[in-house]
Amino acid sequence: MKNYQGVIIEESLENKEVLKKVKIISTKVIKVTKKHKTPWLSQWTLHKVEIATNQVKEISEEISRSIDKNHSQSWYVDFKNSQIHYIIFRDKIFCVNIKNIKEYEEVKKYGINLGIPDYQLDFTPK
Repeated sequence: MKNYQGVIIEESLENKEVLKKVKIISTKVIKVTKKHKTPWLSQWTLHKVEIATNQVKEISEEISRSIDKNHSQSWYVDFKNSQIHYIIFRDKIFCVNIKNIKEYEEVKKYGINLGIPDYQLDFTPK
């Protein structure tokens, strides 16, 4: 099975040690705007990462524990391969079959209930 790829926003993590355990493919810094709904930050540091299949569960659990608990209603991390999509919130991990729209609807509902903007929860299998 292929490795997983996704993006981790460095500022979403209280404990950034997990970044040492993933392969960082690229990094981009963007200026925060009102649309981002994170007014306590001036920038997001987006790391495109790759995670080995045999590490994905361990890394997911560590990320879930590492998400900023003071702003946990604002963050999630996700990564996927051609079959499975991991979507990780503070203390909650979804492992979605990318062909199952119902599973995505459950994740989106969970995120909206936390207060994450709808447009940031636009998960697509592609």
